[in-house]
Amino acid sequence: MPVTRANRIWTAAVLFLLLLIIAGGVVLRLRMPHTSPIEIILAAPDESAGQIYIGGDVNAPGYYTYLARDNISGLVSAAGGTTNSADLTDIRLYVATAGDDFQPQQVDINRAEDWLLEALPGIGEVLAGRIIAYREQHGPFRNTTELTQVEGITVSLYEKIKPLITVTE
Repeated sequence: MPVTRANRIWTAAVLFLLLLIIAGGVVLRLRMPHTSPIEIILAAPDESAGQIYIGGDVNAPGYYTYLARDNISGLVSAAGGTTNSADLTDIRLYVATAGDDFQPQQVDINRAEDWLLEALPGIGEVLAGRIIAYREQHGPFRNTTELTQVEGITVSLYEKIKPLITVTE
């Protein structure tokens, strides 16, 4: 291909544009601010401040884990909220001494729904259903040992959940 004047002009134009692009890139790079690396700090997870017993006119009295940022309203909500007869003008807070015994919340096997029975260690959906069927067929449990009459509740399982259950009429 012969070298013509038009070819020389196009070659010069392409080279000029390439030099212009490279020079522009260098200028932009020099003008960009040099930032320091981004530092990511993760907050420490909330740690439990302790256990608190919430009783009285709440729907699910018992011991609850609380955090340092929790307030009374949140703790009462965790206990299922107040009953309709609750007197919210008379709220008492009791702080236990070091010698007080910690008692776990007990589940009333005569009144507990299936989801609450399933929360007991070793009691799944099937055994919870059998407990409810047993009390519907035989009436309320008279004592906690009667729970061993339910098919699938062994003596060892009963001993495991014994401190966690109670009966009322």
